[in-house]
Amino acid sequence: MAKLPVITVGGKGSSLSSSSVYAIAEGLAKLRIDSSVLNRFASSSSPLNAHNLVSFLPSLLTVVESRASLVVLLSKLLSLAGSPNIRSDLPVRIARTLNSPGLELGSLDLTEEEALALEELKLSSAVCAICALLDHQSATLSTFSDAVAAISCEALKADITAFNSMDSGDGYASKEVIAVASDLKVLLNGSKLVGKLKIGAVSGIPQIHAKLREQVKSVHSTTRTVLNSGGEVGSPWTVGTALLSVALALYHLGDRSLSRAKMIVDEVGSEDLRSSLVALFEKKCPSSESLRSGYNLVSQLGSEAEENYDKFACEVNALMGIVWKIVTWEALMAFVALEGAELNKSEGSEVNGGGNMKVDKKSEKKKKKVVLGKGTGVVVQLIKDRLQGKGGNAVDSLGLLVNWADEFLLFFDLKNPEFDCFLSKVKEIVESNESRRLPKIAKGTRDFSKEQMAVREKAFSIIVGVFQRHGATALDTPVFELRETLMGKYGEDSKLIYDLADQGGELLSLRYDLTVPFARYVAMNGITSYKRYQIAKVYRRDNPSKGRYREFYQCDFDIAGQFEKMGPDFEVIKILTELLDELNIGDYEIKLNHRKLLDGMFEICGVPPEKFRTICSSIDKLDKQSFEQIKNEMVEEKGLSVETADKIGAFVKERGHPLELLSKLKQEGSKFLENSLSVDALNDLAILFNALEKSKCIGKVAFDLSLARGLDYYTGVIFEAVFKGGAQVGSIASGGRYDNLIGMFGTKQVPAVGVSLGIERVFNIMEQLNKDQNQRTRATKTEVLVSIFGDDLGRAAELSSELWAEKVNAEFLVNKRGTKHFDRAKESRIPWMIIEGERERNDKTLRLKDMEAAEEITISRDRIVEEVQKRLGSS
Repeated sequence: MAKLPVITVGGKGSSLSSSSVYAIAEGLAKLRIDSSVLNRFASSSSPLNAHNLVSFLPSLLTVVESRASLVVLLSKLLSLAGSPNIRSDLPVRIARTLNSPGLELGSLDLTEEEALALEELKLSSAVCAICALLDHQSATLSTFSDAVAAISCEALKADITAFNSMDSGDGYASKEVIAVASDLKVLLNGSKLVGKLKIGAVSGIPQIHAKLREQVKSVHSTTRTVLNSGGEVGSPWTVGTALLSVALALYHLGDRSLSRAKMIVDEVGSEDLRSSLVALFEKKCPSSESLRSGYNLVSQLGSEAEENYDKFACEVNALMGIVWKIVTWEALMAFVALEGAELNKSEGSEVNGGGNMKVDKKSEKKKKKVVLGKGTGVVVQLIKDRLQGKGGNAVDSLGLLVNWADEFLLFFDLKNPEFDCFLSKVKEIVESNESRRLPKIAKGTRDFSKEQMAVREKAFSIIVGVFQRHGATALDTPVFELRETLMGKYGEDSKLIYDLADQGGELLSLRYDLTVPFARYVAMNGITSYKRYQIAKVYRRDNPSKGRYREFYQCDFDIAGQFEKMGPDFEVIKILTELLDELNIGDYEIKLNHRKLLDGMFEICGVPPEKFRTICSSIDKLDKQSFEQIKNEMVEEKGLSVETADKIGAFVKERGHPLELLSKLKQEGSKFLENSLSVDALNDLAILFNALEKSKCIGKVAFDLSLARGLDYYTGVIFEAVFKGGAQVGSIASGGRYDNLIGMFGTKQVPAVGVSLGIERVFNIMEQLNKDQNQRTRATKTEVLVSIFGDDLGRAAELSSELWAEKVNAEFLVNKRGTKHFDRAKESRIPWMIIEGERERNDKTLRLKDMEAAEEITISRDRIVEEVQKRLGSS
């Protein structure tokens, strides 16, 4: 038996998907709780009371729905980690239940707070779980029903020319309708069976199936939000509307599918086979009445969803089951109609013990070859492969049909791994239509529009200007390095390095930052003094989230070499304040500390030297987690004593104005004065803070003993800039001194200090500020639009070239319609237009129009460039 995949919940950056909920609920995957989350739960508890855990699930749920509810309940429970009196026993017990077959919950002693939390999460978890099941099933049904509808088109010999007219090119057709029609055409490409009969249940397929696709996207968006909200399921109206719309789409899809299935039965040539099909179909397939009553119940409950919230969701899921069965029966009907000759017991044929037909060679020769579509042919063959030898001991066509029906229901079961392969093949066929399919972008990366690029280029210009003002020169390094160059430099973050495939014996990795490649360059070239800047992309194998990408720009400024004490440290911090001031993003703060002060603090607290760096990585998380959580990590995972951890806790709470906190730390009796590392650090900081005060930027700096910076290579001053505005973007810049890094690559130790600006987060702030202030970014720097009314390109070329020769930013447009010219100028916000129409050509004049003032003047042709330069110079 294949080993089941493991799905981890509760970890850093993790999110719960509908597919994960479905897999765990159906026993197709095991569940694991991230240990870092369990460590944040309480270890002790207040008085306990026995509770039956089943009571925290709505009674009307099926086993699968109950298991799905437990998955969501567990996920929401993990978001409460750190709450008093909620212990790790509870999530562990739920996880253990989910990793066992069935639903054996039993009783458990719970604290009052645990019982209250479970009761509050009971309904929201159930509804959210059913939403997740519906999300996963409806997305799969969308692909499945397309494939079945395609083979039905062939079984019915239907006219599919209507699929060609879905996209009229006027922009009003639904994108999903066009997409469904295109997918069906791909599946039916090359078929010799379609194109004869006009059938309403076929021509309407794109609209019906497109509606399901639209609702699939809607329910997916809603479900993804409520699954990972950590709180209640959300507004009853929001979720109720999403589910009710899905139910309506399911009803229409099931109704049309049932209609086609009934029509296909009538197309079966053999009377005996047809009567057998009708008998089986009427007995086994859900009827129109059951479909309609299922939808009516959902509709009735939907109008009062707030009172019957869980029942409403359950009935939508039940409706999904009905529709899924109908589509499966449509598939069986279509398959039998296309391949049913094997069931037709014509003269000279017989049924063998395996249920496979033996047709005499004479009748087989007379049989005309059926040419299916390239896609539907693959679909039918996959079904034939599945049914090979599945006739059992059938002795007649009805018996064989019964066996086949059972096999169809097993094959087209969402839990069946073979069905996954079937769906993958269908998707592969559809997506082979590259002329229609749009490419996708990798997660954690972004494309930037022309407006965004205008903002970025402006920011880069400001940044380069500041760097060059301080005497730095540009450097560029390869986007990948030898893996050995990068490893061992980033502490616990080394796991985020992107490794590349072996290239002829070289183990390579994408650069994680710009600092290590800079150190490698300095050492490799024997440089002892260098002030450089670099703006380039770096790569992190991280979980993408808001403001966190896998590919992003960094803007680095570094000073390497022997200089006056603390001079370079002062300059990089001063540069950082200039950057953030000139980028005009709003209020910010630069948190600052010293690695030697941290190491001294660790010595004072009794941390073993070999654990300094790993404890630094823990302390570095204090901006995201409470000290209690960090304390658990230091004690449980990294082996510190509780007493040592508590001592660290007392120190890292120290924070304040640089000069004031420095004075406090240097007072008589301070433990820092008894440690040589701390004394060195305090002396460095005294020089630095004095320089920052003289430069009038110390008001932006906070001395913070909790700042640790987890990277291993820092040796002295460390700092981090944090945005204090409304947008929660985290750190926007960081840096520090790294005196030993360059020496790792060569024989000389060259001290260095640098700053790195996380420009992507700065861009996010700038874009949000523009949005909040209703500022529209001008993407182009074009100053003049040369507008030639007519079709004479030569006149546009001549005039534009004269402007370009004088370094005027100009574009040209040649068109007979005047509105085209003015629309172009307005859309691109071009400030000036030079207009030449028939009258201007005859008079040898041009009109110069000021778009902002809505004023224009007429100027002779030979003076236009001079006049434009004068106007631009004064603007």
